[in-house]
Amino acid sequence: MGFLSWIIFGALAGWAAGLIVGGSRRRHRGCVLNVLVGVVGATLGGFVYRLATGEPKTFAFDFPSFGVAVLGAVLLLAVLQLLERR
Repeated sequence: MGFLSWIIFGALAGWAAGLIVGGSRRRHRGCVLNVLVGVVGATLGGFVYRLATGEPKTFAFDFPSFGVAVLGAVLLLAVLQLLERR
C-alpha cells in the first residue's frame, strides 16, 4: 500500500474507532489525530493478530484488514482513555 493509501486507511480506521469507543460522549479529535490513531492502531492490531493466530497479517485495502485496523485503534483508544482518567 502506498503512503497516501495508509493515510486514508488510517483516517477511516481512526474515525470508526472514535465512533465505537466514544459513544455519545466522544471528544472531537482532529483529522491528524484520527490518522495517527488509525495507523498506530493498525500496527497494534496486526501485532495482536500475529500473536493470536501465529501468522502474519498483510495489510491490503480490504475489509478484513480494515477490521483488524479498527480493532487495534479501538484498543489503543481504550488504553488512552484509561490513562487520561488517571
